[in-house]
Amino acid sequence: MVNSVVAAVLGLSGPLAYLLIVALAFGESAAFVGLFLPGETALLVGGVLASQGRVSLPLLLVLAIIAAVAGDSVGYEVGRRGGPALRRSRLGRLIGDRRWAQAEKFLARRGGLAVFLGRWVGVMRPLVPSLAGMGRMPYRRFLIFNVLGGIPWATAVVLGGYAAGSSFGLINQWLGRGSLFLGSLLALTAAAWLCARLVAKRRRRNRPPDDLSELEPLGDDVVHAGR
Repeated sequence: MVNSVVAAVLGLSGPLAYLLIVALAFGESAAFVGLFLPGETALLVGGVLASQGRVSLPLLLVLAIIAAVAGDSVGYEVGRRGGPALRRSRLGRLIGDRRWAQAEKFLARRGGLAVFLGRWVGVMRPLVPSLAGMGRMPYRRFLIFNVLGGIPWATAVVLGGYAAGSSFGLINQWLGRGSLFLGSLLALTAAAWLCARLVAKRRRRNRPPDDLSELEPLGDDVVHAGR
């Protein structure tokens, strides 16, 4: 089925191509489409179409990021409002207890970072947003990691397809194997940058003034007391 969808997308251009690519990228987490038709593959094929001039690369990037972030937000809301019922539903049983348990363990171990890293793991991408909603993770916290993950993920996948051109199959295999590594590397880089900023800020706060001009003037009461 995946191959037939890829072939269908490759045969499109213009508005229809945008519509199908965005729908698959959005539906991956919003409607668990990613368990059957990875939105990652749709974005990759979109990059191929952009390399052929059949869609606009800048517009596709913007739409891909919006679809990725919005899809996870809808998935979060689905989990928050109907999580237990979803797991008991036919779709929940089709997903399987093993996948649910894997995603739950991943989220419990990583917390908000799981929303970021889950972008780069195929089986986690559709499930983590709903589980975050079920677990009542504060939406503001979820949204921060959602955006931080959605922007580089969507951009990397689309640009990967754009760079690969007709050889997108090779890139698709690489994404399946190496995207978690890339996501982890991005997370470590972001954490190192934040730590460096915090250390620099603390040093500035504790640094003594360089000269007397930086000292606060004495109050009138102190001056009069000296007299």
